[in-house]
Amino acid sequence: MPQSALLVTHGSPSDVETQEAALAALAVRVAFYLPGWQVKSATLAAPERLEEKLGRMAAPLIYPYFMAQGYFTGRVLPKRLAPFGLSPMTPFGVDPALLTLVETRLARELAARGWQADETAVLVAAHGSAVSKRSADAAQDFATALQERMGFREIRTGFVEQEPFLEPAARDLGQAICLPFFALVAGHMLDDVPEALEQAGFEGAVLPSFIEWPETAEIIAQALRAESQEAA
Repeated sequence: MPQSALLVTHGSPSDVETQEAALAALAVRVAFYLPGWQVKSATLAAPERLEEKLGRMAAPLIYPYFMAQGYFTGRVLPKRLAPFGLSPMTPFGVDPALLTLVETRLARELAARGWQADETAVLVAAHGSAVSKRSADAAQDFATALQERMGFREIRTGFVEQEPFLEPAARDLGQAICLPFFALVAGHMLDDVPEALEQAGFEGAVLPSFIEWPETAEIIAQALRAESQEAA
């Protein structure tokens, strides 16, 4: 049974070490739920960091901490893993457990504010991509599934890097909650998303990116445990 795992995300080329440290901290939190496991991390933005970590580990499970099965998870990461005879697991953003977690978090947010779902709009703020349509599809599919479960007054998806862009999507929503569909607290979450919301006059609640959610580590640990048991 595999007892090691490597969390991999894109990271930020302009702020490599900050995102390396953030992912390493997440790996520590994941390891808490997997006693006896070795859980490490690497970002693709850090040159050769992935290969360096793989060279020190014995056939780890590879967990893509990405929001979609897109260009990096479908092409870049498998190519870099191939020399080690490894392949990535399903990315974080398409794990069904994430939808359940978000539903629970939004229900808690509504209750705390005394709001009703059918009186509240939700804005899913996502990355989008000029390279892979799957990035936008993942966010849109997530929004659709969330709406089917919770019945909000309205749910919109807006993107940083493609249409429909975030700023116009955030306009005229009234009572609303913004759900950032981002794995990390990096450039888009620090700059682009707040700027777009401000320009749109968005005055609703804004949730943090998923790396800051306490439950994220447990979801990852559950996925790793299930993969390990399946491989046994």
